[in-house]
Amino acid sequence: MSDEQPVLLHCFAHAGAGVSSFHGWTAELGTGVSPVPHLLPGRDSRRREPRVTGREALLADLMDGFRTAPHTPYVLYGHSLGALVAYTLTRALHEAGLPGPALLAVGACPPPDTASRLADACRDSDEQLLRLLDTTGAVPEDAAPGGFWYRSVMPVLRADLALADGLRRAARTPVADGPLTVPVLAVAGADDALVRPAELADWRRWTTGPLTTRTLPGDHFFVRGPELPRLLGRACRVVRRLAVASRVPVGAHG
Repeated sequence: MSDEQPVLLHCFAHAGAGVSSFHGWTAELGTGVSPVPHLLPGRDSRRREPRVTGREALLADLMDGFRTAPHTPYVLYGHSLGALVAYTLTRALHEAGLPGPALLAVGACPPPDTASRLADACRDSDEQLLRLLDTTGAVPEDAAPGGFWYRSVMPVLRADLALADGLRRAARTPVADGPLTVPVLAVAGADDALVRPAELADWRRWTTGPLTTRTLPGDHFFVRGPELPRLLGRACRVVRRLAVASRVPVGAHG
């Protein structure tokens, strides 16, 4: 790739969300990086489409865009549920023999073989789920039963938690054509009550590539702060430098 060509950073949001968390990222990412938020069905401008709750439906929605993408280095970032989406997509590309990301970045998400309080909550009652969400600050203070938040967000959140649970179970089956080799960047929030920074080391079992872990200020929703896009911007520029260097002919500097 040329020095002028930006690295595409494909972004996948947490459960119950659209893509608003990634608004304003362009400035924080810095030069040479272009964010590409992916809106899943059943929310915002896609709210009339059926929500996806399983691996096959998810991949049916995502894979075509990556099958036809230019063969240039790109990066995936997923936050919480989005991390499982990004991992699932990376694995599917690997098993299909298609170019995968140069870097898989996951945030606020334990690996699929580690207990997840949030994904496991897909089987909780509404009351239990709301108590858990309240510990993360995900429920607005003025939310009332039967109100707009309950009617608009809770159905999407329920579907997304079912999707997270299904993706975690599917990920535990053996990977066809050998393990993933993609480098992984795993990020946690220092004050996240759902995912402790120490859990990130367990992502090492999910790739033979290098694992880098980072802890940023914030709780489970540190995706809303400036530190994460700045970190990802730096990582994307490393990807670009490595890609450019790999295309320099031997002896070109001499």
